[in-house]
Amino acid sequence: MSRLYESYNKKIKAELQKELNLKNVMMVPRLEKIVINSGVGEATQNIKALDKVMEELATVTGQKPAIRRAKKSIASFRLRQGMPVAATVTLRGKRMYEFFDRLVSVVIPRVKDFRGVSPKSFDGRGNYTLALKDQLVFPEISYSKVESTKGMSITMVTSAKSNEAGKALLKHLGMPFR
Repeated sequence: MSRLYESYNKKIKAELQKELNLKNVMMVPRLEKIVINSGVGEATQNIKALDKVMEELATVTGQKPAIRRAKKSIASFRLRQGMPVAATVTLRGKRMYEFFDRLVSVVIPRVKDFRGVSPKSFDGRGNYTLALKDQLVFPEISYSKVESTKGMSITMVTSAKSNEAGKALLKHLGMPFR
């Protein structure tokens, strides 16, 4: 397993149980999945743009992305229902912990003018969403092969019942909050 998962099981779980005053070890919040989503608006005109984004997501996560299609037709965006508009990857288990470890230790510190991630991006149920403006912060992506920068949203889904518990979990896992 990854070093972050071992650290979570050996050390972090006990610290969180004590910090959150939980009676049972099974009540300790854990990371359930990480969803990486990248919308490609220009895919309505140029389908090749979506292929490029899918290739980059596969490189970054080590898993084949799924295509997301438009749910509604929007005439002003030249968008029809069923057109491919985004690529998404859901990571669980070993890959999830390895991705999170890389995200926290390598990728986030490479973001320009970085002062910590916002503690306000929780959804009310302990899940956290982080938006990256470009994919070049990942060391796996070659600068010369990128035609245009694409943003992505990374959602950490936790088993926490509240924002405080979710924040405590992510902080112990190494997320650099402001």
